[in-house]
Amino acid sequence: MTDQTVDMPHVDTDEPSMKKSLLRGWRRKCPNCGAGPMLKSYLKVNDTCTVCGQELFHHRADDGPAYLTILLVGHLLAPGLHIAFVVWRPEPLTLFTIFSVGCVGLSLYLLPRLKGAMIGFQWAKRMGGFGSTS
Repeated sequence: MTDQTVDMPHVDTDEPSMKKSLLRGWRRKCPNCGAGPMLKSYLKVNDTCTVCGQELFHHRADDGPAYLTILLVGHLLAPGLHIAFVVWRPEPLTLFTIFSVGCVGLSLYLLPRLKGAMIGFQWAKRMGGFGSTS
C-alpha cells in the first residue's frame, strides 16, 4: 500500500488580495481557494465551497450585479448604436435586431461574472459575515 497525498488548493490565511479575489470571483470560483465553484446554477450561490469549505452564504450581492451589468452594457452598446446609425444608416429593423441580440448576449455573459466579482470583493473586504470568526 502506498501513501498518496492529495494536493489541496492553496488557501489564503493572511489578508486577502483584492485583485486575486476579484479575478477568482469573475471566474465564478471560490474567492478563498480559487478552485471550488461559487455558483451552483446561473446565479444561485453555493452555501459553502466544495473544495475548501469557505462559507459563501454571507454574501449580499442583491441588485448590485444587475446595476453594474446595465451600466456596462449601456456604456458599451450606446456609442456603438450611435456610430452604426450615423455611419451606415441601416434599416431600423436590422439595427434593432443586431443591437438587441448584442444587448441580451452581453448581459447574459456579464451578470454571473459580475455577481462573482462582487462576492469576491465582499470576501476580500471582510464585509457582512465574511469577517466573523466562528
